Formats: sequence, C-alpha cells, structure tokens
Amino acid sequence: MPHALIVDDEPDVVGWMSEVVQAEGYTVATADSLRNARAQLVRQTPDVLLTDLQLPDGRGTDLVRDLESPAQTEVVVITGHASVDSAIEAVRIGASDYLIKPVDVERLRAILRRQPQTTELKSEIGELREELRRVGRFGHMFGDSPPMQSLYDKLSRVAPTAATVLLTGESGTGKELAARTIHDLSRRKKFPFLAINCGAISPNLIESELFGHARGSFTGADREHRGFFEQAKGGTVFLDEVTEMPLDLQVKLLRVLETGTFTRVGTTEPIASDVRIIAATNRSPERAVSEGKFREDLYHRLNVFPITLPPLRERGTDIEMLAQQFLRELNRTEGTHKTFSADALARLYEMTWPGNVRELKNYVQRAYILADNVVEGGEPTQSAPIAAEDQSGLIVVRVGTPLEEVERRVTMATLEQCGGVKRTAARILGISLKTLYNRLEAYAEKDRQREAEATGPMPLVEDHEIAAAGEREGRGPARKH
Repeated sequence: MPHALIVDDEPDVVGWMSEVVQAEGYTVATADSLRNARAQLVRQTPDVLLTDLQLPDGRGTDLVRDLESPAQTEVVVITGHASVDSAIEAVRIGASDYLIKPVDVERLRAILRRQPQTTELKSEIGELREELRRVGRFGHMFGDSPPMQSLYDKLSRVAPTAATVLLTGESGTGKELAARTIHDLSRRKKFPFLAINCGAISPNLIESELFGHARGSFTGADREHRGFFEQAKGGTVFLDEVTEMPLDLQVKLLRVLETGTFTRVGTTEPIASDVRIIAATNRSPERAVSEGKFREDLYHRLNVFPITLPPLRERGTDIEMLAQQFLRELNRTEGTHKTFSADALARLYEMTWPGNVRELKNYVQRAYILADNVVEGGEPTQSAPIAAEDQSGLIVVRVGTPLEEVERRVTMATLEQCGGVKRTAARILGISLKTLYNRLEAYAEKDRQREAEATGPMPLVEDHEIAAAGEREGRGPARKH
C-alpha cells in the first residue's frame, strides 16, 4: 500500500487532506514541523511527500535533502502564495507538482491518481538515452550533436515536474516535437496532448477553441462546446506561436495560470483547469513585450523553465543524420532503395537551412522524387529551398494579369512564407488583421461561386473552414475552369 507524508502546521488542512489521501488508497503520516517530519522520514520513506512551503522551523523544501532515496518519493509543494519564484524553487528541488492554498480537492486527487513512480520515469529516460546512443533518437526528436544533447538534458529534467515551459527557436526547429517529448516523459503521458496554433485561428474563434462556449453564447453556437482546456483534462496543452495571441485573450490565459480556473464563453461559472501548459514562439518574446504585443506578466508566468531549440546550421552532422532518416522513411513508404551519393551529402553542409529541419525534409523529398536510384548532389539542390534570402519570396506575374489576381497571389504567398501565421502576414503586407481575414473570405467565396457554376451549389461551411479553404486555394495559381 503506498504511503504519504503530509507536512503542514494548520491542523484543519492536515485533517481534511489526510481523509482525501486515505480515500485514494494511501497510508498517511502527518507532521507540523521540519523536526517532526524528519522523525517520520526515519520511520518510513513516503511514496508521496505533501509539504507546505513555509513551516514554523524552516522551509518544507529542506526535507528533500533528508530523503533517503529522493528518486523514490514524489514531492508536492503546497504554497499559500502563488508566484513564479515559488514555482521555480519547487522545480529546482525536484518537486513533481505544486498546489496553491486553498488546495483544490479534485486537483489533489488527480495528482495522487496519476502518480507513477519517479523510478519508472527515470527508467524510461534511461531507455531513451540508450536509444539515442544506438540510433540518434530521443523521444520524437533525432540528432546527437552537442547542442541536442544539451536540449535532451533540459527536456529530461523538466518533463517529470509540473513546471510551465516556454520553447523558443526559429521556425522549423521542432518545438512541437520537443513539447510532445516533454509530455511523453511526464506524469500526464496517459492523458491527452493537444496543440493549437495561436496565430492561425481567427481572433473571434480562438477563445472558444481554448475555453469552450455555452449553447447560444453567439451566432452559430447551436450546442455546448468543450475547449482544449477541458478536452485535455489531466494532460498537456501546447500553445504554439503564443506571442501571436490577441491581447484580450492573453489576460484570460494569465488568469488561468494564476487561479487554475477558466470560464466558457457565454458563462460565468469557473471550471477547474488540470492541464500543463507548454508554450512556444519563433520570435523573441522579449521584443514582443517591448513592442506591446505580449503582456509582460504573462511572459513571466510562461517563462518558468525556458528552453531554446538550436537551429539546424549549428547541429553539425545532425544534418546528414536527419537527411538519411527522411530518406529511409520515403524508401519504406514507397518500397524503394534509393541512396544519397557522396556529392549529395556534401552539398547538405553547403546550405544554411533558414527553414531548419522542415526545410531539410522538403529538400530530401524533392531530391527523392528527382532521383532514379542514387540521389546526386547537383539537380536536387536547385529544386530545394535555396538558403540565399534574395532567391526566396519571388512571384512571377504575366503582363496583363488583373490586379485582383496579383493581390491574391501576393497575399497567399506571404501567408505561406509566414507559416500560416496571419498576424505576421498582415504586418508584412501592411494591412490590418481584419482586412486579411476579409480578403481570405472573399477569395474563398469567389472559389465557391466558380465551383457552383461548374458543379452546382455548395453546402455552407463555418468561418474557420472558409479561412482554411482560402489558404488551400491560395497556395498555387488560381484554378482554371
């Protein structure tokens, strides 16, 4: 039977927490000070240590040093004052989670129910280390260069904790793969991992996507909708391009981080949030703060454990390892046995890869298509996204092309180059975000009219589908009928 030690100098808190912990199948010991807690540790090493941060004779975190086998005990810190400093301290001393007074009973139960042994997680990390040594893979990521080894160390350290993580790095470096690796090495791995791109969803829809909405809360809300924070209960929510989130929504996200609750659109009833947040951005969050586009208080809340992913150009021989891996995947899918020539591998190191791993994957796919049996180093490079910036972002337009079509092609090409982040594309184009959405809707409407003329009436679709349709149609020349 698992054993828990509860350390707190408030008798009422100790009393009700003991009842909750016992109901979850634990034996319980209690203490009201560091001295009494140390005496309990001598009698029996707990599987779970629930300790108040502030005790009459010191700090509860000091007990971690007294554990005979720290790897065998889950440490949950309880604090009456939620702050970034207390969260960071809890992570540094190896806490798996922390609770804010008054402690939410359901959150406490969720922690107790999802607790696998730390030794189990350490064993999994050890297995990943062995796989890294054999095939250069760690979780969802490939590469064994020194920068990646350092990255894996950070992922391994933060994954078993409850810390909020902020991933930064250039586009295409694998931030979502890093987030998935953190989730898979955490105590939340048996629960959902949900990712949302904060810059690719209409500002009118993103709040509903995150927090859900009540029936009738706005036009078209014909049923109750559970947002990501409810769907991912017990798991992880990955907020990609978080600096592109509208400012009014940043305030609501900050409230979730501070109170552990959220409300659906159209309601006032708070709902407890039991998710871990991992955020990511490919731009400097500090610059976004200085430009007034990202709240400083939210930045500090998310930046509890920052991790920067290295660009591909700094990863040395990982470039060749990744290229070979992508080629193996293509050979396996297509039933072929194509290989790189020595010249082709040498050419890999001549490019600076501004699009990073995503660009390399596209390069390999193009090279694979052009090759018969051996991928040579000349022709595929000409078809790949060239590193030189002056050769990118070009659009060829015939003389006499209608201005409306020119505008469409420039708009959609800019949006694609920005990775679908509409806020960034609007800024580059020198138009408002609302104008960009209006353009996308107009493009989609015109396409529907063309299709209706050829195939008959089309069914109505939602606003977000209209935007998605506009993006899909805008990536190439306009369709001819």
